[in-house]
Amino acid sequence: MTKVYAIIGKGYGDEGKGLAVDLFCQRGDAPLVIRHNGGAQSGHTVECGEKRFVFHQLGSGSFRGADTFWAETFYPDLYKLQDEIDAFRLAGGGDVRIFCDSSTPVVLIDDVLTNMALETARGNKRHGSCGMGIYEADLRTKAGFGVCAADFLSKSADHLVKKLTEIRCEYLPARLERAGLPAPSGEYGDLLRSDAVIENAVEQMMRNAARISIVEDSESFLQKREDIIFENGQGLLLDACCKASLPHVTGSRTGLTNPCMLAKKYHLPLPEPVYISRSYVTKHGAGPLANECSDRDLGLIEKDKTNIPNPWQGSLRFARHGSAADFVRPVREDLDAAGIEPRTATLFLTHLNESHGRILCAGGDIDVARFCRLPEIKETFGRFYLSASREAKDTRQGSPY
Repeated sequence: MTKVYAIIGKGYGDEGKGLAVDLFCQRGDAPLVIRHNGGAQSGHTVECGEKRFVFHQLGSGSFRGADTFWAETFYPDLYKLQDEIDAFRLAGGGDVRIFCDSSTPVVLIDDVLTNMALETARGNKRHGSCGMGIYEADLRTKAGFGVCAADFLSKSADHLVKKLTEIRCEYLPARLERAGLPAPSGEYGDLLRSDAVIENAVEQMMRNAARISIVEDSESFLQKREDIIFENGQGLLLDACCKASLPHVTGSRTGLTNPCMLAKKYHLPLPEPVYISRSYVTKHGAGPLANECSDRDLGLIEKDKTNIPNPWQGSLRFARHGSAADFVRPVREDLDAAGIEPRTATLFLTHLNESHGRILCAGGDIDVARFCRLPEIKETFGRFYLSASREAKDTRQGSPY
């Protein structure tokens, strides 16, 4: 019988989802990783001995030979795909196989440029976007101007250039008007008016599309798999419907919504939810962050190699966890919305080596074994994984008490 898991970030992302996916792919038989929310903005780090790679569109089980499947709710960036494949090989990875639902939409070059123009124009009121166009692609697709990955394998270059030009003329002006930037100036304005930008993008996207296999019957394809891992991007506190974090949220669903919807559609077992959390809290980007402090206040000595400062999201921010009730609240809300009983969920705690086996909380640090005995934690999670290493092979499974 097919085993299905959903690897979900409990906070704002950067929790260790890559490590968790890598672990579950080690245990499976010919596993399949489904990318189903967001797009190439994800940065999931996996370390295996001397190998280290940050996955964006490829599944984070790729070192284990897992195939990648792009679901219809994912927004791949074909323009960047070959760069990631080449970088994976240089990092010691092997050949990859990418499968894609026939209706999966893609990010277009104008989505990226629009995203960058709007976020730049917000100045010190930025939303925290990474500038990669996923939200813009989602808005455009839902407005009836979607373009599928399959189109770049089945349509001619002339057809695609015409299609993308029509979108620029018929959709983009209204979008910019609604966003309060009717006539972007400077570099982004010039690029959004350049025919060569579209022509070059289409050429590269068609070339890179040759690396994917289109799946016409996703139900049959998925039902043949014995181990399926839904690899979520971002975290529950960045979910599109997380009112407490608005407007500093992603445009996609980051919890069980997509995995449960897709499992039901394709007649798969409901996924077993695995919620990932560091022993402390991190956030990359703008917006409120309760109990914020510096990494020095937490006593951390290891520098994050993945989340380096960048012009779009600034530097990685740090905080302590709140109460146990605060810790489980987003998880309980996610489980309730999906109709999944508590204690069927797993808690996967990472970076315990940095906190010396403690959960760093605003009310005082708590030994991990005692933390997992707290009533709110025991009533929510039935299984635990504990990671005090950068490698999945060192993860300890089972009750810490």
